[in-house]
Amino acid sequence: MTTSALRPVAPGPGLPPGLELGRSNNNLDVARFAGRLWLALRTAPTHAASAEARALVLVSDDEGETWALDRTIAVGRDVREPRLVPWQGRLLLYWHTAGTRGTKFEPDLIWVSERSDDGTWDEPEAISPPDCVAWRVRPVDDRLCMTVYRGAGSLSTTHPVPLSVELWTSADGRAWAPLDTVHPVVHGGGAEAEFIQLPDGRVSAVVRKAGPGSGRGSDIAMAPHFDPTTWITRPDLRTFDSPFLFLRGGVPHLIARRQVGFGGQYDLGLGFLPGRLRSRVDQLVYRLTPKRTGLFRIDPDALTATWIEDLPSAGDTASASAVETADGEGHLVFNHSSPVHKRWWPWALGQLRPTHIYSVELRGEAGEAA
Repeated sequence: MTTSALRPVAPGPGLPPGLELGRSNNNLDVARFAGRLWLALRTAPTHAASAEARALVLVSDDEGETWALDRTIAVGRDVREPRLVPWQGRLLLYWHTAGTRGTKFEPDLIWVSERSDDGTWDEPEAISPPDCVAWRVRPVDDRLCMTVYRGAGSLSTTHPVPLSVELWTSADGRAWAPLDTVHPVVHGGGAEAEFIQLPDGRVSAVVRKAGPGSGRGSDIAMAPHFDPTTWITRPDLRTFDSPFLFLRGGVPHLIARRQVGFGGQYDLGLGFLPGRLRSRVDQLVYRLTPKRTGLFRIDPDALTATWIEDLPSAGDTASASAVETADGEGHLVFNHSSPVHKRWWPWALGQLRPTHIYSVELRGEAGEAA
C-alpha cells in the first residue's frame, strides 16, 4: 500500500476566502453524493465543549482541491459528530448537540437535516431523547441503522453510570426506533460503536469500551445478520478510539486512534491497585502519552485487528473518514491531527493546541502488518 503526501484541508489553500475557523478542527465525516465530494467538520476554539462551536458542511467538485461552504450549524452550544449519509437519492446530515462547559461532557439531542434539490437544507429535527450520542449511521440491507450510546453525560460527575449502546433503525432516515424496543441495549459498557456490512451480508463491528464496569479496551464483533442476538464478540485489550470501518477489496479495515506505548494497550495491568485507583492511573497515563492514527486489517472470522501502519498524525488525532477515490482504485482518507511533526506530544497536550484536518490517498493492496 502506498500513502500520498499529506494535503492540508482545514485550514488549507482550498477553503473559501474569508471562511473563519477555530483553533480546533475535528469530528469530521466525508461522503460522495450527486457526483460531488462532501465534508462535514466541527470547528471551535478548543477541543473541549464550547458555545462557539460550529459544524460546517463543505462541498467540492474537484476531488478536494477547492471547497465551497454549503451549510453552517451554530446553536450557541457544542455540536459534534456530524454524519453525512447519502440514502435513496437524498443527502442527510446527523449530529448531536452538547454543553458549553469545557470541563463537562453533556450530550443532549441527536438531530437530522436534509438537503433539498434546490440546494437548501430543511429545519433541523430532533430524533432522540436527551443524553444520546450517535456514532455511526450506515445502510444495512434495505434500511438505515444507527449506533447510539447513552450514559456518557455521567462520566464527568462523581457518580458515573455504566454506558450502553443501542441499535436504532429507520426506513426513511427521519423516524428512528430501537431495533428491539423491549431490550434496546445491544452492548453494555460500550461507547463508540462502529459497524459495516460485508459483501456476503454479514456485519463487522468494533466497539470502544468506556465507563464503570466496562472492562478494558474494545470489542470486535461479527454478526451473520444484523441481529444483536447473533453477534459473536471477542475482547481486545487495545482501545480503538474513534473507530471508522471501510472496505478494501471486500475486507474490513479499521482506522482508529492508537496508543504508541505499552503494546497499544490502555490497561497497564496494575491489578494490585484498588479498582477505582487502577482506572484513574490507566486513564492518566493514556492521556499523557503519544498517540497515532492507526490503520488495521480486521479478520471478521478470527475477530482480530492487525496493525498495518500509522497515517501521518500526532498529538490529538483520529476522527477519520474515507471514501473511494474517483477512479475506484484507492481511498481518500480525511483525518484531524495536531501538527504531524509534533510526534512526541501526548494526547492531552494536543487537545489544548490547534488541530487541523488533512487528507491522504491510500493506493494499492493493503500490505503485510508492520
